[in-house]
Amino acid sequence: MTELINRPAATPQRVCLAWTGASGLPYGLRLLDALLSAGVTVELIYSQAAQVVAQQELSMRLPSSPDEALQLLQQQFPNRPGKLLVYGRDAWFSPVASGSNPPDAMVVCPCSMGTLASIAAGLADNLIERAADVVLKERRSLILVPRETPFSVIHLENMLRLARAGAVIVPPSPGFYEHPQSVADLVDFVVARILDQLRVPHTLGKRWGGAV
Repeated sequence: MTELINRPAATPQRVCLAWTGASGLPYGLRLLDALLSAGVTVELIYSQAAQVVAQQELSMRLPSSPDEALQLLQQQFPNRPGKLLVYGRDAWFSPVASGSNPPDAMVVCPCSMGTLASIAAGLADNLIERAADVVLKERRSLILVPRETPFSVIHLENMLRLARAGAVIVPPSPGFYEHPQSVADLVDFVVARILDQLRVPHTLGKRWGGAV
């Protein structure tokens, strides 16, 4: 089967970012900061399970109200050149819900195996799944950052199905050749790989061969 590779030709202006109930929300939060710092408009969606993970991994109370979440995140990341929009899980009239106004790219970070399976099956029972479905059918870039190992055969087959449909699977597996000194360094390594797939310029680490 021919694989469809969908990568943005230039730095995206709009990126839909989804947080789901998988371990790895520090990656998602750092990615949000990096995208806003790069001047990108970020359309954020998060699941109810992501709120639980935010409390567990970051001691962060992520409000159910999109307006309250927007205020919280703007306070956490002030004076960024990018624009942040937050949508509720059932905001069916938001731009990302329609192929007539899709984002340039979408990242699900972290991505639970339930969300990954739903996207692979073409389901659209909530805004996250619907937005991913839109991005795939409109041949935009979809990047999935799955949760921690191990993966079952079902998980791997779902990833293969999505990769063949054009999605990019980016497991959060940091490299150690840059001699990381902190957890933040490990997080930045993974976020840098996501930004590379999006073609968003960054300085989160040295390039191989010494170039920044």
